[in-house]
Amino acid sequence: MTHTVTERCVNCRYTDCVAVCPVNCFWEVKDPAMLVIDPGTCIDCGLCIPECPVHAIYPEADVPEPYKPWTERNLALFEAGTNVTQKTEPLPTAIPLEEVQKRESANGWQVEEPPGT
Repeated sequence: MTHTVTERCVNCRYTDCVAVCPVNCFWEVKDPAMLVIDPGTCIDCGLCIPECPVHAIYPEADVPEPYKPWTERNLALFEAGTNVTQKTEPLPTAIPLEEVQKRESANGWQVEEPPGT
């Protein structure tokens, strides 16, 4: 099993998760502007989950229904990205968790937070 970065990361690209990853499985992509996980490198340790300020990372088995397509998108996108191994500043468009949750609510989604957050 692996972990999935969901749409919650789009236009935010917080890199707190990168700083704790023991296997450097995070990749920065430009379109969409976010981080994704290389599922072949991820060891399912879960250290990244509580570090993400917008709770964008889920174990694959726990990805909420509205975000299920992001498991495959991580696989498709990481090869076009750049491996990120150190924390950097988030994008200027980054928003807090509360704003992410408001967007989800406006879409009629009831999204559970990742385990361990």
